[in-house]
Amino acid sequence: MGRRSDHTPQQLRDLLIDHGHKLMAEVGYARFSGREVAKRAGYSVGTIYNVFGSLDGLLSAINTRTFGLWAQHLQGALATAGHDRIASLVRGYFSFALENPNVWSAIYDHRLPDGQSLSPADLEGRALLTSIVEQEVRKALPDTVDLDLARYSRSLIASVHGHCSYVVSGSFALLDETDPVGSALDRVRESLSVHQNAQ
Repeated sequence: MGRRSDHTPQQLRDLLIDHGHKLMAEVGYARFSGREVAKRAGYSVGTIYNVFGSLDGLLSAINTRTFGLWAQHLQGALATAGHDRIASLVRGYFSFALENPNVWSAIYDHRLPDGQSLSPADLEGRALLTSIVEQEVRKALPDTVDLDLARYSRSLIASVHGHCSYVVSGSFALLDETDPVGSALDRVRESLSVHQNAQ
């Protein structure tokens, strides 16, 4: 069993997040075990509580890492998007979820206990994804549009997310929907067109 002195606090934090993220990708949220994470890292389960304060703290950090990887994925999709950046954004949203279903689902499966909130670092790490969407929505609309763009972007994300969640869970297959990505993109385009044509 490793000793805490084997790593600096930051190294230990990163080590536990690395092993936790890998385990989440393998088994999903329902079968996730903090004890298994600690074992893989070579430490006792109490180390998780020493470093993160609680298992929820570790889970939040794992999910924040997923947000960061997701943001990188979207940035990669946009880097080769061509002229239709909104389509690349929507498709990138889906492709990350489908390529990483367990860690993507864990973001929404995990709920913090009442009275507990995300740390500033977690909030900052998660905000990047929303800011990427907001930037692209801003580019797609006229400069004169009278909208709370942050709020509007979150609404568009919710629409795409609903479609994506149905795909990951298999629900769309039961509804005989053959093109959920196209359907989500249509809804986004329809919403954007209302504001594009209103000018």
